[in-house]
Amino acid sequence: MDAPRERPDAPTFAEPRAPFDASSDAAAVVSGQGVVLGWTRAAQELLGLRASEIVGASAARLLAVPGDPVRVAGIAERCRAGMGWSGQIPVRHRDGHRIDVDLRVSASFRIGAEECFLISARGQRRQWEVGQSVLDGFLTRSPVGMAVMDTELRYIWLNDTLERFGGVPREQRLGRRLSELLPGLQADTIEGLMRKVLETGVPVTDYEYVGWSWADPRRQHAYSTSFFPLVAADNSITGVCYMVSDVTERWNARQLLSLVNEAGTRIGTTLDVLWTAQELADFAVPRFADFVVVDLLEPVLSNEGHGAWLPDAGPAPAKPVMRRAGMSSVREGCPEAVARVGERVDFVPPPHSAHLLIDGDPILIPVLDPSDELWVTEQPERAASMREFGLHSLISVPMRARNTSLGLTTFIRSLNPVSFQPDDVLVAQELVARAALCVDNARRYTREHTAAVTLQRSLLPHALSGGTALEVASSYLPADPTGGVGGDWFDVIPLSGARVGLVVGDVVGHGITAAATMGRLRTAVQTLADMEMPPDELLAHLDDLVLRLSEERPEDETADQARRGTTGFLGATCLYAVYDPVTRRCTMARAGHPPPVVVAPDGQVSFPEPPPGPPLGLGGMAFEVGEIELAENSLLGLYTDGLVAAADRDMEHGMTRLGDLLSRRDLDLDTLCSTAVRELVPAPQPDDIALLLARTHALGTDNVVSWDVPVDPAAVADVRARATRQTQDWGFGELAMTTELIVSELVTNAIRYAEPPIRLRLLRDCRLTCEVADASSTAPRLRHARSMDEGGRGLFLVAQLAHRWGARYTAGGKIIWAEQEIP
Repeated sequence: MDAPRERPDAPTFAEPRAPFDASSDAAAVVSGQGVVLGWTRAAQELLGLRASEIVGASAARLLAVPGDPVRVAGIAERCRAGMGWSGQIPVRHRDGHRIDVDLRVSASFRIGAEECFLISARGQRRQWEVGQSVLDGFLTRSPVGMAVMDTELRYIWLNDTLERFGGVPREQRLGRRLSELLPGLQADTIEGLMRKVLETGVPVTDYEYVGWSWADPRRQHAYSTSFFPLVAADNSITGVCYMVSDVTERWNARQLLSLVNEAGTRIGTTLDVLWTAQELADFAVPRFADFVVVDLLEPVLSNEGHGAWLPDAGPAPAKPVMRRAGMSSVREGCPEAVARVGERVDFVPPPHSAHLLIDGDPILIPVLDPSDELWVTEQPERAASMREFGLHSLISVPMRARNTSLGLTTFIRSLNPVSFQPDDVLVAQELVARAALCVDNARRYTREHTAAVTLQRSLLPHALSGGTALEVASSYLPADPTGGVGGDWFDVIPLSGARVGLVVGDVVGHGITAAATMGRLRTAVQTLADMEMPPDELLAHLDDLVLRLSEERPEDETADQARRGTTGFLGATCLYAVYDPVTRRCTMARAGHPPPVVVAPDGQVSFPEPPPGPPLGLGGMAFEVGEIELAENSLLGLYTDGLVAAADRDMEHGMTRLGDLLSRRDLDLDTLCSTAVRELVPAPQPDDIALLLARTHALGTDNVVSWDVPVDPAAVADVRARATRQTQDWGFGELAMTTELIVSELVTNAIRYAEPPIRLRLLRDCRLTCEVADASSTAPRLRHARSMDEGGRGLFLVAQLAHRWGARYTAGGKIIWAEQEIP
């Protein structure tokens, strides 16, 4: 017969092994009569028996060999003497196979009037043996705290580990409740769980909580506790047993990991340097520190330079020049601070210098001493603040990103009594590294955005003039910085014959590339308009230009766009219109752009739609012209899609609102333009917005005269005389002679080289214009006649006398025109 074997006192190891992990041991409570009163989940896993199958039955049925009453009685007497017992014994699994286990029996205790023993067991590890003294102390000296409570939740028994966890002596615990001993340990919640176990008989495992104890009153600890019921022979619950482990390190690691993960979503929500610095300070207080300051180098805040902030030559200064960019404290108003946000600071914890920011490691000062000579000498104001507010622990972390020194972040504790530890430095580094990357991104973006805005504003017109034909006003609203600079543009271009060209466009994309492309397109439109091209031809040439620009784009830029998943298409939308004040007709063509808005003098709103054309940059498609007649004092509005789609992304609704706003008659044109933009776009938008308004005026018959010219050289004198008289009648006597010469040369050339019909027209607006129309499409050519030539000086003479001259083609031929400045 196999009898239980006691272990020798001295441990004998077959191979090195770790100490017992008692948290996985099977445990049971057995009465003095050998009846099982309590059964844990680990016991069920070891022997395959559920609590309902064994609780209330004799423990003898678990033995794999016949019992030895004499030996059992001896063990019981030993445990009643308070010494406990441990040894080896074979037990039987539910399926019948034998298991050799290490068995431990506690000193006896009572539940009510009944004597009980706490028994724990685990499968033997045959590769080693351990002495009696180790196993005797398992229950009392296990790293897992254990206790047995009665139905009133009073302590009946506890081991040494639990006594050490709480800091309350065993004799003071016995007979008292947890809530009477450790009120700072969530005692009410824990007792509520134990009552639930008493009521339901269902164990509660791995309940984690945080609290204070008398053993370490300056530091919070985290514990993991499991509760299970003690069941008597009649299946009544006679008490609760609980086991508790100190999991503070695991808890802290999990909390710090959660802190770092949360920082990724809370820091860097905007592309603003100061906002990001303040987000770092606000996030760390009070989660990690009681007072946090973020000081950034002045070049970082002013967007100057690249790379390291220090000069290329010469030694680094003893103290860096920084500004306070962010600050937060558990105390309202940050009274600990020596400097306010925006003020210059030069703080580096002594005895360190500016080299700390360039290549230094984080600084940990677990205990700050305000009487330290270095602090008193180098930082007297901060030493006084340390003394006044109890600042006792500090971590300073240099902010660096992409080989760029950005500043210094300092974390300080005062109300939190726990000093910073080396593990906290790793957390501080991670928080600062995330913030530094966001600050550097914001700095780089701000610099690029500023450059793009500057470029864009330099390319937009600084002053607009529609002459006597149009009264114009414009409003341009740049995109919100988070959306990037766009490529919206507009322009008003004076043309010959008192006509005016109006253009509005929008380049696809954002950033400097879009702004630069916008500038090239605006220049091209001005050049093409100056060549007197009709709207459809102008857009066709512009389409060719965009295609060439797309082909010229560098391969690395296209590859970068592919990596970022953005489109490589370089395109634009555009609407070009030409208004003639003599005929009051407006000719226009559009390339993928929204139609203009027209408000008639009576307030009626319409959106005339020229034939739609494709966006610029697609190629291979034609553009068509549309023409409308505008009554005098009509309002013509050209805009980009950001204006009408800004509010709710509904273009039709936005166009209706725009028409309603522009139909007001009580505002001057400039006020009407700015008010419409403000009403439609009350908040910053991710796209640029442009609005160009033009109020039309007609050039009356008293400002325009024309004559048909016979194809006869003798008719030149008569036409010349009529033009001279008309010039004098208009009060431009000083221009009579130059007008006579210009008319003479233009009419003579038309009679000599062109085809009839020929017609002369004089226009008076801001300039005096002379136009000669004929049916020929032959372009005039400016020649430089030699000294012996009898002719060829006509256009050369016109160019010298006129302020501006040129030619434009019409459906019936061409028009040669010349303008003179009115004195």
